[in-house]
Amino acid sequence: MREVVSRGLVFTAFSISIARFYSCCVGSSQVDVPNIPDIAKRFGTKGRYEEVNPYLLADILAVNKTVLKPPPGCDAVHLTVIIRHGTRFPTKKNVIKMHNIYNLVMAEAKSNAGWLHEIKSKWQMWYKEEMDGRIVEKGRDDHKHLAVRLATAFPSLFSEGNLRGNRIKFITSSKHRCVDSIVAFQEGLQRLWDVRDVDFSHEVNDNLMRFFDHCRKFIEDVENNESALKEVDLFKSSAEMKLVQEKMADRLQVPQSHITPDMAEAAFFLCAYELAIKSENSAWCNLFDESDAQVLEYKNDLKQYWKRGYGYDINRKSSCTLFHDIFTRLNQAANEIRSGDVTEPVAVQVGHAETLLPLLSLMNLFKVETPLTAANFAEQHDRTFLTSRMVPYAANLAFVLYSCSEGPRLQLVLNERPLAFPGISDPVPLFRDVKEQYGELLSGCDFDKECELPPSNCSKCSEL
Repeated sequence: MREVVSRGLVFTAFSISIARFYSCCVGSSQVDVPNIPDIAKRFGTKGRYEEVNPYLLADILAVNKTVLKPPPGCDAVHLTVIIRHGTRFPTKKNVIKMHNIYNLVMAEAKSNAGWLHEIKSKWQMWYKEEMDGRIVEKGRDDHKHLAVRLATAFPSLFSEGNLRGNRIKFITSSKHRCVDSIVAFQEGLQRLWDVRDVDFSHEVNDNLMRFFDHCRKFIEDVENNESALKEVDLFKSSAEMKLVQEKMADRLQVPQSHITPDMAEAAFFLCAYELAIKSENSAWCNLFDESDAQVLEYKNDLKQYWKRGYGYDINRKSSCTLFHDIFTRLNQAANEIRSGDVTEPVAVQVGHAETLLPLLSLMNLFKVETPLTAANFAEQHDRTFLTSRMVPYAANLAFVLYSCSEGPRLQLVLNERPLAFPGISDPVPLFRDVKEQYGELLSGCDFDKECELPPSNCSKCSEL
């Protein structure tokens, strides 16, 4: 397909490309909507992207153009997007916990419920330790389809010409699930434009996408600090968690003492993974009602809050390198607007939930007035810090720079929905106003200084 220049021809060519992608890779714009468990929206970091944007269940390539549109008189000139990897298998640690609850159910559960009969007679434990967080086919599709949707929303940036001219930058974490995700994203663009004669490449950069592995203060004070997650440990012994365990034991008709907090969570994860990987409303989901799911969701949010979010200042500050890299790209693009040629229209960067959560927190997004603790579950019912909404599989945070007559403007988009910058009323503010809002971070937030520890206090420094 030849490169198109005029806006009308871009959309005409793009419509042809979308139709071809449906034909080769989706089959139909309408798909069967699976029977979804009511608790699906409570799965936290194990949740499907479709729970955040349910309209995708009817059309996986749908784009909400009523909210994703440029300000009047403006044109998109650059987009940097930070994306979590796609749907993956459980980690080895969680597979072991899943086997524990499965073995207990098979050996001890006595209920006559039909769903339990289904687990014991039909469902087979198929999760294996060697799967250990590897991406699944659904995870590859997450990124292929996201690539097409972003290209549909911003066709001038993800154009065939930019693709052929290697003007789209691809960066990833070294983890296999991230590398596989970015390759799938590239494949989505390749199939969209039917580009077969271009070799795609990507840069592996853990300093950017796994910054937490290189921050000594985070490793010492949080990662390797047994007391850092004391609120999580306290919540595991709370009345709310004990009630979940009691109800689960009652449904299975096993002694209450046999259901530990880890077992309750493992069964919850089985429900989540069966939906995320296989699009199935598993019999395991019958072990929980909405109130149970809210408790288990809070337990997960509590962990992420204290380990990756606002709980400790170093969680946020560990993302300084990524924050500065994003604004360096935006500054370069803003400066190039004057010359009429933005040399890097798109930067696609794939990492982890642990990449996005510190960055969102650093930017003061989804901040709660009162810290999440083991004691304030009820008061946090309407909290904004909800990982189910923030970082499901394939979560993405996009920074869209527009060329406007009054100067460059910047739009923040999370999971394909516009997100306001804290302290700024304009939904697509002038870029200079955003930089002023984050002036303290832009002039400071030095990764080396924030992450530095005196040698005597750094037990793991030699390993870094």
